[in-house]
Amino acid sequence: MFLRNLITTSTKSCSKQIDKLKKEIEKADAIIIGAGAGMSTSAGFTYDGERFEKYFSDFYKKYGISDMYAGGFYPYETLEEYWAWWSRHIYVNRYDVSVGEPYSTLLKIVQNKDYFVLTSNVDHQFQLAGFDKKRLFYTQGDYGLWQCSKACHDKTYDNEETVRKMVAEQKDMKIPTDLIPKCPVCGAPMTMNLRCDSFFVEDEGWHAAANRYTDFISKHKNKHVLFLELGVGGNTPGIIKYPFWQMTYQNPKAVYACVNLKEAFAPKEIEERSICIDGDIGEVLECL
Repeated sequence: MFLRNLITTSTKSCSKQIDKLKKEIEKADAIIIGAGAGMSTSAGFTYDGERFEKYFSDFYKKYGISDMYAGGFYPYETLEEYWAWWSRHIYVNRYDVSVGEPYSTLLKIVQNKDYFVLTSNVDHQFQLAGFDKKRLFYTQGDYGLWQCSKACHDKTYDNEETVRKMVAEQKDMKIPTDLIPKCPVCGAPMTMNLRCDSFFVEDEGWHAAANRYTDFISKHKNKHVLFLELGVGGNTPGIIKYPFWQMTYQNPKAVYACVNLKEAFAPKEIEERSICIDGDIGEVLECL
């Protein structure tokens, strides 16, 4: 539907674009926020560099793993090693972490507006910041949940208590065998509730959130809606970016805003109703 000719905004005109975005936030009947990995990166929750070395230097030395993303796909020889990695990964990104400043700032901006958040992030930052849980849809899963690796039933399980035990008791990059989680229904190994294959479990809570998101869109279908995209890259554009473009195109009253460092662009077809800001998300939000 959209041409390959995309429009971008020069960093020189960022101040004008920020002023424009500020006015749109004030005037909009509703704000639909689409947040990707860039939001948490802006908050300092990076998956490589110093932060990776701080928590996973032993995995780098033994396996050559260079970032947290790659470590999640490494073919560990045992489940003891697999869960040593994942328990530590979950712990530092979900439980032993403070609220990222961009999230707190965003809440201050939209808390008195009619808003909804669609996010591909799985780190729970929106709830930690105090966003209304009924206005959130974590479409790709949650670090705080486990599921059956075979998806034998549509249910997920909170993992905090066991994860903390795994982290506390692991030695030589292995957890005790008796801590390996198994499906209570079929006995298969448990796994993360993350959309990385065809076995991803969409549980009752997932569907309830999906329905609330759909209802919110329907409720504001022909109104002045601001589609505010924050830190969405090109890995899964079909979840947030493309639908936001399409809904903006279909609604003459809608405005599309994209804030992303080095990746702020929009289709030519909605150029007149687009605000593209090439900059750090946290810094931009502080200006609103």
